[in-house]
Amino acid sequence: MDLDLRENVPLAPLTNLGVGGNARFLLRAESTQEVAEAVRFAVSKKLPLFVLGGGSNLVISDRGWDGLVVQIAIPGIEKESDATFHVGAGVSWDDFVAHCVELNCAGVECLSGIPGSAGGTPVQNVGAYGQEVSDTIVSVLAFDLPTNSVRELTAAECGFGYRTSIFNSNRRNQFIVLRVSYKLVPGGEPALKYADLQKYFAEQTAAPSLADVRHAVREIRATKGMLITPGDPDSRSAGSFFKNPVLSALQLEALAHRAAERNLQIPSYPALQQRHKVSAAWLVEQSGFHKGYKEGAAGISTRHTLAIVNLGGATATEIVALKDEVQQRVQHTWGIELETEPVFVGW
Repeated sequence: MDLDLRENVPLAPLTNLGVGGNARFLLRAESTQEVAEAVRFAVSKKLPLFVLGGGSNLVISDRGWDGLVVQIAIPGIEKESDATFHVGAGVSWDDFVAHCVELNCAGVECLSGIPGSAGGTPVQNVGAYGQEVSDTIVSVLAFDLPTNSVRELTAAECGFGYRTSIFNSNRRNQFIVLRVSYKLVPGGEPALKYADLQKYFAEQTAAPSLADVRHAVREIRATKGMLITPGDPDSRSAGSFFKNPVLSALQLEALAHRAAERNLQIPSYPALQQRHKVSAAWLVEQSGFHKGYKEGAAGISTRHTLAIVNLGGATATEIVALKDEVQQRVQHTWGIELETEPVFVGW
């Protein structure tokens, strides 16, 4: 098989954040067979392997990747009669959401506008506006590196949690996602759990359709700089850089005490309270960081405090230095350690 193998390939243009060095080798794989061939090549040359999807959630080091990067580009969407969709890992996630909404199938409409590919969604258990992909995923077809075989994992075997799964935790680097199967609800009602969406439709008398909700989510994301728009520096990011912290009752009490000492009140968001989470954006803002904050060529979005952006020509080192500064100040001010969302490659 002739592999599409290239050498010394810049990785920054393949990511939304636009930072990082070169890959020693890069191979674009459009089938399971090509993925298997790529793995075989890496093993034969004793090269470290990194799997690249849509590049939306990555911070690649300035040194790049001294090994093989496999860019997953497996296409195809197949729909069964029960509204189960089998989606190639290389399919654009937002294109898939648009397809489902057009077919009036509910379950992913609130995940509109999220960049990246379908194959990346189970890794981080992608979620937004009250929905997570784990709500609809029934199985994941993956290449199992230790056994050099293809396996189908049930949703239960994926170990989904808040922004986590086996693919980015205890079995990280074991699997390469090839296809994801989602079961949606034909003719189902759209989810309106989040305050932003409820506010958007507050003056609308008729119940919103799935298409209405998709449009609303994309508009809301755009106002926060979380929709990839060519020429918009606020969208040159890796999305939300920090997770909303999940606190114990004691931690929440300590946080409330610190807030009261500063004559502040922790904002109450029902969708967060249900899972004992607090707003990372509020913690960042109340630690002295504002929208538009800059440190060299790295900064904070002018529209969303959780998005660290490349203002033009930033290095990965500058991005991480700003990330460290935010984490350290939130820890000092509030006693809470913010966890990061993006994947860090080559550090």
